[in-house]
Amino acid sequence: MLSRLPRNAPVWLDRLSDWLEPFEVCFNHVAQRGAFRRYLLGLLSDSRRKSMSAMLERVTDPGTYQSFQHFITHAPWSADRLWRQLRAVIPERTGVLILDGTSFPKQGRCSVAVARQYCGALGKVANCQVAVTAALWTGVQAWMLGAALYLPEAWLTPEARQRTQIPSTLRFQEKWRLALTLVRQIRAAGFHVTAVLGDAEFGDNATLRRTLHRLKLPYALGVSSTLTVFRGTPPVAVPARKPGRAGTPTRLQLTDGTPPEAVRTIAAALPARAWRRITWRNGANRPWAAHFAALRATPAHDWRARRLAPEVWVLFERNLGPTPRIKAYLVALPPTASLQALVALAHQRWAIEQQYQELKDELGMDHFEGRSFVGWHRHVVLTAMAYTWLQDARRRAGARLPTLPVARAVITEILTAHFFVTRPHYLRTMVKLAEIDLRI
Repeated sequence: MLSRLPRNAPVWLDRLSDWLEPFEVCFNHVAQRGAFRRYLLGLLSDSRRKSMSAMLERVTDPGTYQSFQHFITHAPWSADRLWRQLRAVIPERTGVLILDGTSFPKQGRCSVAVARQYCGALGKVANCQVAVTAALWTGVQAWMLGAALYLPEAWLTPEARQRTQIPSTLRFQEKWRLALTLVRQIRAAGFHVTAVLGDAEFGDNATLRRTLHRLKLPYALGVSSTLTVFRGTPPVAVPARKPGRAGTPTRLQLTDGTPPEAVRTIAAALPARAWRRITWRNGANRPWAAHFAALRATPAHDWRARRLAPEVWVLFERNLGPTPRIKAYLVALPPTASLQALVALAHQRWAIEQQYQELKDELGMDHFEGRSFVGWHRHVVLTAMAYTWLQDARRRAGARLPTLPVARAVITEILTAHFFVTRPHYLRTMVKLAEIDLRI
């Protein structure tokens, strides 16, 4: 193992120790600070599962496991405070904000917030938890900035709250509300958000889009094919008062009576000349290509209250397969934006997929086996911290990039050393065995 470690491994260990130091103010007791560091080491270790028992089974005894579990589920510290500290130390402050609803498939029904709902990880309705997450994408790296567990209304009964430690003050919030809360928290932390990206789960919501306009945030949001829009900005006016009727009309009306259309209807009617083949690349991956078309339109939902939403782009994407499928996005960029610019913004969402592969598969964001609301949020913020440390180490100029296998090799050495330091009798036994000439 030692032969595979990079020469600057001790430097990384020093940097990890220094990097964790500002977070220790979030913990009130020395035992919490020790458990905090051990948890981070466990997440970065080579344990295939990042459950508490799996991370500790090689180097600790059952007594230590009990204190470890107490740290996650009952010790008095705040995940929200840790998120605030994490956002404060992230070195890159400008980029697009990617909103995502990520799912965690579950077998049982006892874990907090589990319900039969759409599970993106499986592509169907299934037993799962769903969280709303926000990540900053700089064009080079992604930084996890927040996560909130979606609680179906069935989990907000007094009995369920008591069983899973759901605060009594917490009320039901739709996923788009959770997303807007994250947007506000991230902006309040001093990040410069250049645009907001998300799929149709967020793009279909008129209140979310209206709020982003009010915050003057550009966006590229997927939308369902059934969403309706007016082409361009429809002409409206307050009708004149009719003779013999009291009062003056105040409600706007469409002057030409043109009804809104579903985006799929508009896409189907576009002439062949409206489509252009555009190639783009997701990072260092191979180039992708599809046909795109775009037109200016006004989402029709606000017209139910007789007000007009701001005019935006509707971007259509048609893949190159034998049976083309069409996706649609609403893109809030100026009327002068090029088709290439619309495509470039909409397709930066790929970064979230790359991030989740590492967060889930390698760092264990979805491996938490506890059942409490508090425990879930603590595990997720600690996972985000492990990921942030890796990203920070990777961005250092001139430093060899610590891939996860290399980082795990370093952590394994730490855990092995810790094992023998805390159990010197094992070390003495190993030394004696080394002196024996064993032949099998």
